Amino acid sequence: MGLFSSINIAATGMSVERLRTDVISDNIANASTTRTADGGKFKKSTVILEAISGDLQYRNPFVPESIDGGVGKGVRALRVEKDTTQGRMVYDPTHPDAIQSGPNAGYVEYPNVNIVNEMVNLISASRAYEANSTVIQGSKEMFQQALQIGK
Repeated sequence: MGLFSSINIAATGMSVERLRTDVISDNIANASTTRTADGGKFKKSTVILEAISGDLQYRNPFVPESIDGGVGKGVRALRVEKDTTQGRMVYDPTHPDAIQSGPNAGYVEYPNVNIVNEMVNLISASRAYEANSTVIQGSKEMFQQALQIGK
């Protein structure tokens, strides 16, 4: 495990959490958007994450192979997915995007964004970003202390 591995791993976490924050902010900003530039209603986005496969050169000698998969290399965003579930329906026949005919006539379909859930996700992303920042700061302090030992 290299000297800067912990910093690199935390940096991947910080970049992913920044992306999550941007996507969540976009969801919140468009929670009432019934018509986008493409013509449809806004669809909530979700970031799908994936672990970056680990370096299998390091093994813990006290843990069997089946349990220890080696040191990880961080996390990355695999893709940003649109949620296609139906949004909430609100009766407002005067709205320009109201459904004109059928059993749902007069209803407006709003995006499937739940503000409370999005705020919880935003707080979670913020805390994860802070945790990764703390790891970087702790690693930096540890390296400085190691340099002091050599003096």
